[in-house]
Amino acid sequence: MKSVFKNLQQRRAHNRACRELSNLSDRELADLGIFRADIPSVVAGNRHLD
Repeated sequence: MKSVFKNLQQRRAHNRACRELSNLSDRELADLGIFRADIPSVVAGNRHLD
């Protein structure tokens, strides 16, 4: 049961991070080296920022 709650917490944190990055302008994302389409991958850790 504990893993269910941990999974829920991780999912909520992922969604929050995606939402926060999505609220940035394209210029702000570009300054970070992120394209809007890459937000989910960046948050999940599947894409390294150069």
